[in-house]
Amino acid sequence: MLVTLEGLDGSGKTSVWEALRAERSSGYTFTHEPTDSWYGEAVDRSIETDGADSLADLFLFTADHADHLERVVRPALDRGDVVVSDRYADSRYAYQGAAIADRIEDPVEYVQSVHRPFTRVPDLTIYLEVDPETAVERSGGTNKLERLEFLEAVAENYEALIAAEPDRFVRVNARRPFDAVVEAVDSILDRATQ
Repeated sequence: MLVTLEGLDGSGKTSVWEALRAERSSGYTFTHEPTDSWYGEAVDRSIETDGADSLADLFLFTADHADHLERVVRPALDRGDVVVSDRYADSRYAYQGAAIADRIEDPVEYVQSVHRPFTRVPDLTIYLEVDPETAVERSGGTNKLERLEFLEAVAENYEALIAAEPDRFVRVNARRPFDAVVEAVDSILDRATQ
């Protein structure tokens, strides 16, 4: 089973992922995007570069995703592990879809069409929901992907993704205290993997 954690920057995804990883070991593979590979390092460099081309960013993220699938995700699934990924393809659809909106007609569909031939759709996506204002406040707005206007567009893209696949997504109110958020995600994961 492939489980992904999604949400705006500042939603607490990575902290929840770390809490899950600390309590679950046998039969689980915990991973994330961008990865720690050289593809992921290129993505990180691009994120920190304000003038980086948005289409080039998309293809860096996509290359990292393709490598991640072949190197980590598919082998773990083949072993029978539950894979829990902090960010996955939906982040690409939401974030890069917003980033290229001024250049590509129907940008989310375009990004999905690039991924469709090779990606593995998650079995379950847990969406940690916060409003863009809270996301900016928590994340500090330190890079181009964490600015309010941009995150408003990203949030709209996530809403469209959830509306298109309501059976795959489960919303968790991430404005609650952290322990309550982890407990909710734990419960969802327990139900899904039993």
